[in-house]
Amino acid sequence: MSSILIKNALLVNENKTAETDVYIRNGRIEQISPQVDKNADEVIDAAGLTLLPGLIDDQVHFREPGLTYKADIWHESRAAVAGGTTSFMEMPNTIPQALTQELLAEKYKIASRSSLANYSFYMGASNDNLEEVLRTNERDVCGVKVFMGSSTGNMLVDDEKTLENIFSKVPLLIATHCEDEQTVKRNLAAFEEKYGKNITPEMHPLIRSNEACYLSSSKAVSLAKKYNTRLHILHISTGKETELFDNSQPLIEKRITAEACVHHLWFSDKDYAKKGNFIKWNPAVKTEEDRNRILQAVKEGYIDVIATDHAPHTLEEKEQPYLQAPSGGPLVQHALQVLLDLVQEGKMSIEELVQKTAHNTAICFQVEDRGFVREGYWADLVLVDQNKPFTVDSSNILSKCRWSPFEGHTFTSTIIHTLVSGKVVYTNGEIQEKSPGKRLLFHRR
Repeated sequence: MSSILIKNALLVNENKTAETDVYIRNGRIEQISPQVDKNADEVIDAAGLTLLPGLIDDQVHFREPGLTYKADIWHESRAAVAGGTTSFMEMPNTIPQALTQELLAEKYKIASRSSLANYSFYMGASNDNLEEVLRTNERDVCGVKVFMGSSTGNMLVDDEKTLENIFSKVPLLIATHCEDEQTVKRNLAAFEEKYGKNITPEMHPLIRSNEACYLSSSKAVSLAKKYNTRLHILHISTGKETELFDNSQPLIEKRITAEACVHHLWFSDKDYAKKGNFIKWNPAVKTEEDRNRILQAVKEGYIDVIATDHAPHTLEEKEQPYLQAPSGGPLVQHALQVLLDLVQEGKMSIEELVQKTAHNTAICFQVEDRGFVREGYWADLVLVDQNKPFTVDSSNILSKCRWSPFEGHTFTSTIIHTLVSGKVVYTNGEIQEKSPGKRLLFHRR
């Protein structure tokens, strides 16, 4: 038996903000009250701190197995909890790719030994593994990932019959990466003909264009409507794509949902001149207008979830010329601080931040007993000092790659404590526990 009492915290939860105490026993929240009078093994005085439900990141690439020279579950889960992310859902484009139930099970075994955060892994879809996909257990797997556009570790699903079968037969949530492959190839060929090998990062959003994104996203939406598929479109990067979604239904009733990522809410194409390949992602960071429309769609409920698409590469890989440099970068450690800066700037409320990073993710994926600060739920919590600046530098980056697109930036807030499944795992810059993370479970209706 173990217990923790958090005193005097300013709790932001379920669209309300109030000072409260939280009592935790055996990993779960037992009492939430303005005044809790109970003895506890550990007392955290949270006066002056803001208490939030831990973030649930529905899109990360932790690179294990097969790509552990650039990232692994041990390092990246530590970066996650240092940033207030208590649960993650990881993608199948590892080596080998998670295209069989046996390979998927191996990833869960790795995480059970090494993850500091709670975890789930997507089953990967290919052009020829439908039978394996249909074996996926909906109780303990977050969903099925379909790459409708190629990216790192090419898992492109482009066979029309396969897509029809996936959308018509798979009962789980299908998460899609949407960029039209032929449009991207055509754009790249045109830029190579004009510039040869001298293509620069500023051209990335023109190659992986708005048109490529919209063509693919609209195709996914069309298939989902045809078959009543539970579709979740990842990392929306254009304003036009936001027109594909609906905000007229409660989230719990939606069959088609969407995600925005922190880099598409923070950077714009004007940042390529300074950041270059360090903000090269697929889909690409696009214009200020796209960024503003995505943020507006988040606020208005057309986009339901905010995540990271955390996808580390080594510094040496990112420093290569544009055509050789891979897309992706580390984001999970600083996502909450990015969003808290947007709150400080008046671009969203802290209640909206909590809704989009915890509550809605739990609802979209039907995560069991997480995503809210409720009695009986697992204590996945983060305490933040919104008045303590934090400067990112190489000494405090925990991702294995040891760089960040935010390096040198000073955020307005600092993560003070993170609790995962009722254990303090991070406090004042220090990791506290080895690996208490638990496998996420899902209550599918």
